[in-house]
Amino acid sequence: MKPAHGQPWASGPGEILRHGLELLNKDSDTNRRLAMISIDNAVELMVKTYLGLPKRITGLTITRKEIQEIGESFPALLDGLEKYASDKLDGVDLGTIEWYHRLRNELYHQGNGLTVERDKVEIYAELANVLFKNLFGFALVKDPSRKTELLGEFLVAWTEIERGLRTLVERETAKEGPLEASFRANYQSFRLASKTNLFSPQEFRELEELRKIRNFAAHGEPGWERMLTQKSLDTARHWVQKLNEKLE
Repeated sequence: MKPAHGQPWASGPGEILRHGLELLNKDSDTNRRLAMISIDNAVELMVKTYLGLPKRITGLTITRKEIQEIGESFPALLDGLEKYASDKLDGVDLGTIEWYHRLRNELYHQGNGLTVERDKVEIYAELANVLFKNLFGFALVKDPSRKTELLGEFLVAWTEIERGLRTLVERETAKEGPLEASFRANYQSFRLASKTNLFSPQEFRELEELRKIRNFAAHGEPGWERMLTQKSLDTARHWVQKLNEKLE
């Protein structure tokens, strides 16, 4: 793992993300709101920073015009990251990050009348920390709580499940000809697998339960901590292994 000083371009996003995390040391409505805004700003800056690095560092070929267009909005940044650096998204769901960005916008634009649950801030912080590590090669937070550590491990496993399902379904449906555009558009959802006969109803129910846990946990819905257990993580990892075996 690379040391922090080995990547000077990571210092800016790192400082903002660390500031957001430090705000949580003294819990209050104001600090949670400010932490959410700081974490979101850090995510935006880390993506801009990474995509704007020289080709000699990242190996990416992105024109100045594209960089400018990508930087015009948060969704465009996520699109650019998905297009040029999809290999850096292990354990990171861009749809979930965009959801938290919209929540941050509500907090920012509607002022002090809104607050945010601590769980949601901590979960966004964990997602941001995973993305930071993927992009810059070292973890900003090296000792997360067991709760967020379990969430991070589960999200990594779920991402591998989605990737395995997409690859498997693409391979099977290719036998029937090119996929329709509307069919391809559903790739981000594991429901694509329901259009095939690759799994039994019982297996699909198990996948549905994992998807439910993932959605509840990633969005900080009430009760997610009871749902996300070591057993659910073990089940997710079992599915990763099962899908890898099917793809061999």
